[in-house]
Amino acid sequence: MSAWIFGYGSLVWRPDFPYVERRIAAIDGWARRFWQGSTDHRGVPGDPGRVVTLVRENGARCWGRAYRIEGGDGEAILERLAHREKGGYDRIVLDLHFAAPGAPARGFVYFANPRNPNWLGPAPLADIARQVRRSHGPSGANVEYVLELAGALREMEVEDAHVFALADLVKGEGAP
Repeated sequence: MSAWIFGYGSLVWRPDFPYVERRIAAIDGWARRFWQGSTDHRGVPGDPGRVVTLVRENGARCWGRAYRIEGGDGEAILERLAHREKGGYDRIVLDLHFAAPGAPARGFVYFANPRNPNWLGPAPLADIARQVRRSHGPSGANVEYVLELAGALREMEVEDAHVFALADLVKGEGAP
């Protein structure tokens, strides 16, 4: 089995599976937003954290990392990812556009369906920042998730106004 997996959240900075190649890539028509609740990683039931999902947006381009998996581990990796993303995420296949020249490839992408029970939806960024600051779950502090993602995107030299504005608010550097 050979397949690409596109990460736009924690997979950008913390893939937990073996891969044979990693590349900066983007998907078109989707924007990254902190609109999904996390009751199993960055929050708990009754006090969810906020993690990213994808929402359709005309003209948007979401940058992340694509990982190529190969061999017999492929099915096991997809099963592990399905378990990791069980809190409301569905898997789809989209075109991945690589930062380096070359043809696009098809890849697996997980996104939170707005009909899932952990969907929180849009909120003022200051409210999201307050929720992130107080949330903690089995995978750690929600603040860590936001700051690690923002740091990884900056290291990749890609822009994401939503993530960067939230990171500034979480650090206390933005307007309340």
